[in-house]
Amino acid sequence: MSGDAERPGVAAIQERYGTRAQVSESFGEVTVDVQAGDWIDLLESARSGGYEFFDWLTAVDDPPDGFSVVAHVFDPRSRGHLLLRTRVPREDPRLPSAVGVFRGADWHERETFEMFGVIFEGHPNLVPLLLPEGFEGFPLRKDFVLAARVAKAWPGAKEPGESDHGSPSRRKTLPPGVPADWGRDG
Repeated sequence: MSGDAERPGVAAIQERYGTRAQVSESFGEVTVDVQAGDWIDLLESARSGGYEFFDWLTAVDDPPDGFSVVAHVFDPRSRGHLLLRTRVPREDPRLPSAVGVFRGADWHERETFEMFGVIFEGHPNLVPLLLPEGFEGFPLRKDFVLAARVAKAWPGAKEPGESDHGSPSRRKTLPPGVPADWGRDG
């Protein structure tokens, strides 16, 4: 590990969690992975270790198993960055809310709930934030079908010089992520 892993905050996390935390480094970023049950305690440990600035939180869809929830925190004194990560299962994506540790997590948890369907238990106001009222589904999940790709042609669907009339066109294919039976006339 480089200098980031040797910082006091990271060393304290390694000492506290032992084998329950996996500390790794990639491209100069130190990442700490823990089980979902240790999530809030990890955030508190990072904060007390100097990582007081909460930057962002999101999820990563990792089918078929579930989601990784990732938070980025920063230590303003040492200028150290730290990624904190845990996993939640796809069938019941629940995690305790980080708002009690970092107030700035409020907006990020709402967005992650709305876009991925991860439920942050204990969140003070876990309601939709960005999508229109009545929107169904979770648009950042990899299994979410982009129906707009069927309703409106993709801007790059035609080769230069092609048009809707004139020479015969090649076989029409659906854009990636659209089921084969969508947009077909009956």
